Amino acid sequence: MDATIYHNPKCSTSRKALQALRDAGIEPTVVKYLDEPYTREQLVKLFADAGLAPSQAVRKREALYKELDLASATDDEILDAMVAHPILVERPIVVTDKGTRIPRPFEKLDEIL
Repeated sequence: MDATIYHNPKCSTSRKALQALRDAGIEPTVVKYLDEPYTREQLVKLFADAGLAPSQAVRKREALYKELDLASATDDEILDAMVAHPILVERPIVVTDKGTRIPRPFEKLDEIL
């Protein structure tokens, strides 16, 4: 099975998801999105594939979320902020042949393994 994980090594959930993929016998393509930022088109496709709106995939506990006043922003404005500041994207995003998920709660990962 092909898989890609948009990964932040500092995030415990991201590390746990990467390990779960490997434990399932899958060696995913690892994209460190803080080093290789998302494009707007990538995010639009990833969120559509996961069935999420940008407002559902933004890290609301990130200080920048409050600083940029994203609580009152449109989805387009949130996307712009995510492209400019990839730390705002909830993590990890996992893509397999079976679908795309942000495993929060973590059990959502099982849906695509």
